[in-house]
Amino acid sequence: MPMQAILEKALEAVQAVADFQLKHFRAMPVGADNIKSLRETVSFVDVESEKILQDALLPLIEEAGFYGEESGKTGSQDLVWIVDPLDGTTNFLSGNDHFSISVALVKNGKPILGILCKPFSNETWTCIKGEGVFYKGEKTSKVSENLTEKDALFVTGFPYRSSDVAPSFFACAAEVLTLGRGIRRTGSAALDVTNLSCGWMQGFWETDLQPYDIAAAMLFAEENGCIVTNHQGGEYDIFSDRLMVAALPAVHAALLETIQKHYAADI
Repeated sequence: MPMQAILEKALEAVQAVADFQLKHFRAMPVGADNIKSLRETVSFVDVESEKILQDALLPLIEEAGFYGEESGKTGSQDLVWIVDPLDGTTNFLSGNDHFSISVALVKNGKPILGILCKPFSNETWTCIKGEGVFYKGEKTSKVSENLTEKDALFVTGFPYRSSDVAPSFFACAAEVLTLGRGIRRTGSAALDVTNLSCGWMQGFWETDLQPYDIAAAMLFAEENGCIVTNHQGGEYDIFSDRLMVAALPAVHAALLETIQKHYAADI
């Protein structure tokens, strides 16, 4: 099946999940969830959303495996659908509309197709590697190569899973505050980096992201000219690197320098 046809079928599944999630959004009492671990929650909406996606995606490419946040890994991981059925679960369960659905097709560790949907506002981004990023069906522009850190709005996530790097994070954040126009924390890394790919944020860093958090958004960011690295400045590996640094071209160096000042090289 041609890649465009695969994208269209996958997009249908994502839309079905978005419709399902909206039926339950703000209809569930706060606390209607299960605790996976400290500050990690999962609801039946997460589980059912992932099942809808898995059932729809696996038949599209016979040889592809599946890696979902809730169900884990099945089948081949050389060509694999990587899915976060509900990025921003805590937001969703709290009645905050900043949550998303992330789907990526990853080949040999590199995203080659991505879809991200923000159900509440009916916003969707799609990309086939090398063909550009589309937002609401329209091709987006490359990010600015000239905007520097002094005009940058940064976005990050708190190190909930990473108590060992919490001191480094807060020291780094204090300095990043002096670099540009401010820092935001939204609760969805997938949306953060997707917004970066459109130039709506200009710099991002976060530790301990999972492949399903970031695979689609990373494709969008790189496709539109953002620089995405690990904290040592090397190519970011979605499966093994612990800290992602992503920014517009003229912002990345200053952000990376600040991060390297505060985080240990061997985290």
